[in-house]
Amino acid sequence: MSFIPGQPVTAVVERIEIQKLRQDGNLILGFSIGGGIDQDPGQNPFSEDKTDKGIYVTRTSPGGPAEAAGLKVGDKIMQVNGWDMTMVTHDQARKKLTKKNEDVVRLLVTRKSLEDAVKKSMNPCYPRP
Repeated sequence: MSFIPGQPVTAVVERIEIQKLRQDGNLILGFSIGGGIDQDPGQNPFSEDKTDKGIYVTRTSPGGPAEAAGLKVGDKIMQVNGWDMTMVTHDQARKKLTKKNEDVVRLLVTRKSLEDAVKKSMNPCYPRP
């Protein structure tokens, strides 16, 4: 999914709620991110057009809170606890996700399979992967 900065974004999203795991005084989410407006979008393996500077899930910990909640590698994070994540730096995204006083992280994510499922349901002639 690509977009033009400053223009409205249409996306098929899924809500994911991750209960952070308390471990040695730390709150663990169980996933890593890549991307951001300060990063080179050409290095993002999940962006189809290589201009997308969004925040993407690059890794999930097996059996961790994120995987248990349904987060998948390649998911694009659109919102974190109501905060828009479409035009943030990598560090801003990391800080929103790892706030110490929040035990739960509510995400809106989009993924290619969600978009494909909606397109297929709206158009029976849509090609299958």
